[in-house]
Amino acid sequence: MRTPDRDRCRPAFAALCAALVITILGIPAAGALSAEYVVLPNGTAYQARIEIADASRYEFADVGFMGEKVPVQVGNVELTGNCSPCGFNWSRPWGAPSVITFAKGNYTVSYLAPLSGNTLQGQFTRPYSVNATIPPEFSVKNPLIAGISQGANVTHHADNTTSVRWDKTTAFNVRFYDQWHENMLWFFFQFMAILVLILVVVPYLLSMKRGE
Repeated sequence: MRTPDRDRCRPAFAALCAALVITILGIPAAGALSAEYVVLPNGTAYQARIEIADASRYEFADVGFMGEKVPVQVGNVELTGNCSPCGFNWSRPWGAPSVITFAKGNYTVSYLAPLSGNTLQGQFTRPYSVNATIPPEFSVKNPLIAGISQGANVTHHADNTTSVRWDKTTAFNVRFYDQWHENMLWFFFQFMAILVLILVVVPYLLSMKRGE
């Protein structure tokens, strides 16, 4: 007796479904990648841990004022994943960002980089979940001297550290300050108040007195 076509198709269909499931599971979900940044206590450097998927290279670059790529001098670079150890090759073109290349796959890139102007920022080619940790010596509470890009969730911890988190973002920016900058802000306000008193209030009172 001849086996019906639909019966013969069932094993092939099941195999196709299994292959599709395996393929889907092997692809990271959109927005599932994460990036962790920890600002060091002196505020002059940060430690980064960035997940990358289906990649064979990583470029160490920051974002300039005009959106251009600016080379970042990094150190303590590590590549981790399903390998032990995960080897990579350096490429350091003159005037351009350094690049590491490796076998294509899913990894986490870790490195140490300098920080200036109390500003931490980053840009990605796909959505990332980003978490930045600010040490106790710094704060982001005062909006007059701090700045945080949109979509952030700020958490102040008991040890005075601050966590700033963005979900599914392609760019982030956080500007923090120390006690000296906050003191300078209040000194500026006091100075401006004295100027207003001398240049506006006192002349007005004197003119009122002369008018009497």
